[in-house]
Amino acid sequence: MSEQASEQAPAEQPHILVVDDDTRLRGLLQRYLSDQGFRVTTAVDAADARAKLAALAFDLLVLDIMMPGETGLQLTETLRHDNAVPILLLTAMNETENRIAGFECGADDYLPKPFEPRELVLRINAILRRVPPPAAPPPSKITFGEFCFDLEREELTRAGSFVRLTTAEASLLKALARRAGEPITRDALGEESMISGNTRTIDVQVTRLRRKIEPDPKFPRYLQTVRGTGYVLMPD
Repeated sequence: MSEQASEQAPAEQPHILVVDDDTRLRGLLQRYLSDQGFRVTTAVDAADARAKLAALAFDLLVLDIMMPGETGLQLTETLRHDNAVPILLLTAMNETENRIAGFECGADDYLPKPFEPRELVLRINAILRRVPPPAAPPPSKITFGEFCFDLEREELTRAGSFVRLTTAEASLLKALARRAGEPITRDALGEESMISGNTRTIDVQVTRLRRKIEPDPKFPRYLQTVRGTGYVLMPD
């Protein structure tokens, strides 16, 4: 079996990176974890793991401690500076100080060799249950009624036709669209849209924006006032 990601598992299954210099164990873990419904990618050492981590997003690392060159402990410690991916360490060393060292480096769990494959799966699932799912990326576009706003371009269209916005209106709409459905205070809108002035300035810009997106600006459907808080953009 190739040491690349298993192509048979559905994309929604957790993606695991197995890092171990032992070719036989690496292959066994890939086959077993794939059979258990995980997507599996393998790496032969820390350098290979770094390359895979730079190219792909993983839900969990199964990482051997004793590897030539950079050890699993060293890799764990450096990853923890900027990567929160859960890490389960594998090691032939079962002394208490070694387990403590693993946790101090930032590992989530520790499994001594030899181990039962079923226990590995149970530990993986336990870690994944504790880890919150990654936040969904912010949408690049948001629609409301006949309108579509492109957050990256800060462009508004209505039924495909361009709607001219001032710089302040585009910034305000972008701040609202980033948190669509969530009430935002006037102060927060001022900071996020970088509109200078006081809360009255935000009110003025909201009024102007409503004239361009609301069928009846006096009774707004999309850009609504939240009494005591501020404003909210209600998408479809």
